[in-house]
Amino acid sequence: MKTGIIGLGAMGAGMARNLARQGLLAAVWNRTAATAEQLATRLDVTVAADPASLALRCDVVVTCVSRDADVLEVIRALIPGLRPGTVVVDCSTIAVETAQSAAGLVADAGGTFLDAPVSGGREGAEAGQLVFMVGGDHEVIDRLQPVFDAMGKQVTAMGPVGSGQATKAVNQIMAAGINQAVTEALAFGQAAGLDMAKVIEVVGGGAAGNWFLQKRGASMVDGVFEPGFKLALHHKDLSICKQMLAELGVALPIVEMTLKHYERLIEAGYGEEDISALFRAKRELFTRGNIKSL
Repeated sequence: MKTGIIGLGAMGAGMARNLARQGLLAAVWNRTAATAEQLATRLDVTVAADPASLALRCDVVVTCVSRDADVLEVIRALIPGLRPGTVVVDCSTIAVETAQSAAGLVADAGGTFLDAPVSGGREGAEAGQLVFMVGGDHEVIDRLQPVFDAMGKQVTAMGPVGSGQATKAVNQIMAAGINQAVTEALAFGQAAGLDMAKVIEVVGGGAAGNWFLQKRGASMVDGVFEPGFKLALHHKDLSICKQMLAELGVALPIVEMTLKHYERLIEAGYGEEDISALFRAKRELFTRGNIKSL
């Protein structure tokens, strides 16, 4: 099953490497050509001249780009090379309506579209431990199991096209709440003068333990915010969630608050840092106040 990847950022590069390890990767393409050339040389695969050329040589095309407009641009660019029966698997996080529009474009060209956003961050992409939430034809999802297995640990068919993105919205709202809780709690612990390594260890082993605390706790209290998932991208995702909520006539406090906090951090120049950079804002609450230690 010859597979190509379009979009070789923090997520796409790891996914490409894992596909190559299983002998499935046939070609790559990236808007920044140098990125594609460097990775292709290491993996001994072809750099396609353009998305259409990649589609022409592949049975499966995996796209992993940042924004709705980018996804539609890539889909339109690859369609001239799309062969009947080719499957396009989009792993970007976009609006449900954008996924459905992309599916229509691919179907008109004789192909099949799956919206397959992921969870697991850069670490999951590099380790082949991503979780896929997929919208589209169940039989096609089953047929592509070897491709999903190469990149992740779990693939779940959620329903028709768009269901994957709706599920990802649930994930992103939950991630916002976890980010708020963990950064706020650790900022409090640090202000209280506690040994934060011990705090993270003991709390992480109890009912409040979670992936984010385990993977980001130590680095954030050390003031290191190397991106696993960029704050600006989570802001984009939560903006999509806000639009979906508006259609339901609902405003969720976690979404609204996190968007405002992220906007301040982006304005301060921290948008390219990991979402754990929210710790910067929580830490400032204590430096401005009177609480120094217990």
